[in-house]
Formats: sequence, structure tokens, C-alpha cells
Amino acid sequence: RILPVTGVRHKVGRGETIYSIAKKYNANSQAIVDFPFNTFADNETFTLTVGQELIVPDGEKPVEVRWSPTRYAVQRTPSAGAVTAAGQFVWPIGGTITQRFAWYHRGLDIATGQGTPVLAADSGRVTVAGWPDNGGYGMRVEIDHGNGYVTRYAHLSRADVVVGQTVSRGNVIGLEGSTGRSTGPHLHFEIIRGGVHLNPLEFLR
Repeated sequence: RILPVTGVRHKVGRGETIYSIAKKYNANSQAIVDFPFNTFADNETFTLTVGQELIVPDGEKPVEVRWSPTRYAVQRTPSAGAVTAAGQFVWPIGGTITQRFAWYHRGLDIATGQGTPVLAADSGRVTVAGWPDNGGYGMRVEIDHGNGYVTRYAHLSRADVVVGQTVSRGNVIGLEGSTGRSTGPHLHFEIIRGGVHLNPLEFLR
């Protein structure tokens, strides 16, 4: 059978978990969870059933992001006042890319460590802050940049901004975490334009 994505098909054995399977294939456990054709006996703990088949999306070796968050980190402020988006996006966090953009994964996953500051990729107004729908994104922040672009920062452990406030590029907006549908601490970052999700790697500078 031809797989719907580059990767392997795995039949679950006794005692296996998504973590052990991901390690076996040098893949990413979050990619296994996010793949829409995979199902779990328990969607909270991602429990597997012996004999079931999983698609393990191809996992490349982690790529280090050549950027230091100290370059853009600034003092947190309640609001940045009047702001204008630059139209260019800086990295919201430093670390390791653990999952890339794909048709079934509409953003970029970057892991550094629980509690690492997450920065606004560009200036704009906060439209979502918190966990309003108890959904898979978990604690998140969304910023409307006023130029057709929206950015989303998901699985945060804490949001440090509120809806309606403005932020400048580089402001701390929250902390890395593992809330929602997540297998470990990381930032899930999305860039959206006109309702269409774009590959962040084509925009980040």
C-alpha cells in the first residue's frame, strides 16, 4: 500500500508507546499524534492498542535554529501603544525545529524547554490570549498584524498578554509549554494570511 505521506507504517507491539516508536524511526512523537489518519485508544494519553497500525511521518534529524533569543528579547510592557507591523517576521523562540510545515501540520514546531520566553514575531494587536475553547492548541496567543497576516503561538504554559493590547516585534507574549494536544514542551507557530496557513520557514528572518 502506498503511504499518504513520506514515512513508514508501523504495527504496534506489546509495550510500545508513541515515544518509543518515534525513537525507533528517528521521527517525532508530536508528528505521529498530529497525523490525521492515526487514532488512539485514549486521546488524552495517546494510548495505543497492540496490533493497530500507525503512520509515522518521516522525521528528519533536528535542525538547530541559528538565532539567539537575546537579540530581540525586550522588557515586557502592558501595551506597546500605536504599532506598525514591519512585514517581516523574526523567530519567536530559539531552539530546535522538531516538526516542519506539512499539509497535515499547518505550522512549525520549535523546542527549547519548558518556560522559555516566546516573542512576538512582528508588531500587532492581540486577538486571542489564553485557552478560550479548551481545544488542541492549548494555551495560545494570536496576533493580528494589521497587514493581512496573523500569527499563532500555541501550547504555551502561560500567556503574558491580554486581548486588545498591542505588542511590538520582540515583546515577550508568553512562555513555552505543553498544553493542549501536545506530547512535550514546544512552541507550535503558525503564519496565516487570508485564512490560508503558510510555511513559516519561508517568512522567518
